[in-house]
Amino acid sequence: MSRPKDAGEDTCSGDGADVACAPLPASVQAGRMNHAIVRVARLHRMLAAQLLRRVGLHLGQELVMMQLWDHGPQRQADLVRMLGSDAATMTRTIQRLEHAGFVRRKPSPTDKRATIIEPTPASQAVRQQIEDIWAELETAAAAGLTPDQQAEALKVLQLIEESLARAASC
Repeated sequence: MSRPKDAGEDTCSGDGADVACAPLPASVQAGRMNHAIVRVARLHRMLAAQLLRRVGLHLGQELVMMQLWDHGPQRQADLVRMLGSDAATMTRTIQRLEHAGFVRRKPSPTDKRATIIEPTPASQAVRQQIEDIWAELETAAAAGLTPDQQAEALKVLQLIEESLARAASC
């Protein structure tokens, strides 16, 4: 493992990736991990959005589709809960997916207040492409890492997620 960088040092890996290469601001000294997480998340989202444009989806819409493909039609409220979204964002996402022909809404047969969201046959046509995009994103994110480093990264990310979840629930 390499030593932590001092504030003001470059975050470059020496691979010529200019987009990820910038000196750390001095104010980041007390939060270098925060800064790294934000930068990685930003680049991951940027690449994911770029790849998803190939199939006409916006970032986050693929997660809704994956949930529907894997678990079948669901109440909109359940999608909100399962994906950690808020109701307004999910409503907009569902509206856009419905407009694109990937989902349809129907009233719940058991709860007049609920709406059931189901994938359409048209969504099945892009399912393999979305799975391929996720595989491409995974390959890009793990490029240069050995299988052991990938496993360790997953462990560390899980620990960070658990720590943040505990802190958020207080």
